[in-house]
Amino acid sequence: MKKALALRHIAFEDLGQLQPLLKKRGYDVTYFEVGVDTFEAVSPLDADLVVVLGGPISVYDLAAYPYLRAEISWLRARLLEDQPTLGICLGAQLMAAALHAKVYPGSQGKEIGWAPLQAGESAADMPYLKKLLGNDTHVLHWHGDTFDLPAGARHLASSERYRNQAFAWGRNCLALQFHPEFDVRMVEQWLIGHAHEIAHTQNLSLATLRLDAAHYGAPFELASQAFWDGWLTSISALAHA
Repeated sequence: MKKALALRHIAFEDLGQLQPLLKKRGYDVTYFEVGVDTFEAVSPLDADLVVVLGGPISVYDLAAYPYLRAEISWLRARLLEDQPTLGICLGAQLMAAALHAKVYPGSQGKEIGWAPLQAGESAADMPYLKKLLGNDTHVLHWHGDTFDLPAGARHLASSERYRNQAFAWGRNCLALQFHPEFDVRMVEQWLIGHAHEIAHTQNLSLATLRLDAAHYGAPFELASQAFWDGWLTSISALAHA
């Protein structure tokens, strides 16, 4: 059985709709609880797939969360071997940092809520991303930080507010600033978990987030399922090439 290791920073930001798809494809899924488990005890090269999940902390908060330094070094070792790795939101920022790119507070403020993505310069390299691009699909964004594109990375997507929404590294590594793993059924978990941030973000409300999840959620999940099927098939094909 193939092994998938998910680096989780906060309980409710889990694999979401991706978890049953991984199990269907024969992956044994294990969570690594960042801040609790130790990176020294796990080789960065053991798992067939590593997924680095989101969380409400910043990559540059190394003094407050010193284990982030170990996580970045651990990820760098895996990325340099081009082992299948996926980063989502904070995970994408950690991948950027591991590839020596700058991560910093976004100049356009927090991007929280549902909005479309536009194709980046190298989007044609990843045809299965197409379903998530364009105005027909709104995806969930939830971040305040952004990052520079790492040297050698391929730019895949942008939003109206932030250019770097997705990049590919090597043949097997993918970083996504947005949340294609989001399970719309769990929206209330996110609204509870991020209650403080929602209350202190201008022009953001629980009512709007609920209404938009109901409006955009179903087509988003269809598009994201198609994306996941395509991406998981691609890394499986590369593994057997």
